Amino acid sequence: MIPVLEIGGTHVTAALVDLREGRVTGRTRKPLDADGDAEDILGTVRHCADGLSVPPGARWGVAVPGPFDYARGVALFKGVGKFDALYGMDVRTALLDGLRQRPGGVVFLNDAHAFLIGEWSAGTVRGHRRAVGITLGTGVGSAFLADGRICDNGPGVPLEGRMDLTEIDGRPLEDTVSRRAILARYGDPAADVQDIAGRARAGEERARRVLDDVFTALGAVLGPRLLDFGATALVVGGSIARSWDLVAPALSTGLVTGGWTPDGPRADGDAPSPRAPECPAGDAFPGPGHASAAGARRSREMKPAGPAGDAALMGAARAAVA
Repeated sequence: MIPVLEIGGTHVTAALVDLREGRVTGRTRKPLDADGDAEDILGTVRHCADGLSVPPGARWGVAVPGPFDYARGVALFKGVGKFDALYGMDVRTALLDGLRQRPGGVVFLNDAHAFLIGEWSAGTVRGHRRAVGITLGTGVGSAFLADGRICDNGPGVPLEGRMDLTEIDGRPLEDTVSRRAILARYGDPAADVQDIAGRARAGEERARRVLDDVFTALGAVLGPRLLDFGATALVVGGSIARSWDLVAPALSTGLVTGGWTPDGPRADGDAPSPRAPECPAGDAFPGPGHASAAGARRSREMKPAGPAGDAALMGAARAAVA
């Protein structure tokens, strides 16, 4: 069993992962104040981790959003609306020295990368050679994967593989697509995204229009990148994606505008773009989702994350044993 942590903008989750059987057990989840001071944030993470029954010397996998120095385990959050108090802190040392059962090592992985690796190896995009993952929550996380490798450059791939570094109408993507952007656009300080989603389902035109505009815009900027990358699958996760009934229609409309039609009438015959190269040499995460070129799927599938929400935990576990 591999111990893992998933640190997000509102919650931290600790769990044990059995990669052989593809299951997650011993899960604990605690609310996390991303605007709190460093000790409060790290204290919550440690308390959550200490709830697991883990032998000393275990190697942990930790999925955490960027900006973060994943090799050194140092937080680089600054001006991104979360975890500012951790800037410059050695999170690896804080975990190595602070957990009740001293770890033998801690491996960090971008949370969106962990999410896509998990969905590709044992989840909703299993069998696709080229897939893209987007996480929607306090910000926009992204990952581009080809044959088990995360790509950070090449046709269709944004700088560093980060969609949050792209722009819409000359402004950062997250000024349009993020929790704070949705709340600002809706204009009710008492409402959170789930409240807006509920009002949209109840027929409130303003709420529906805000969500439609946001996710159509995301699709329009994402579509050309999926096309150039040669993606045959897009999987969407994160807290906002739980309102998939509202996200999917608008996102699909935007993707079509951008040139990537999910499950279009010609999808089964579409091959990956000839301009899309293999990823540069790097660590791959082979698993049961690996497919050969001959057996690769050719549809253009747009899917929500698996209902169990285990993908990032599975991906973090794979990173721990890589």
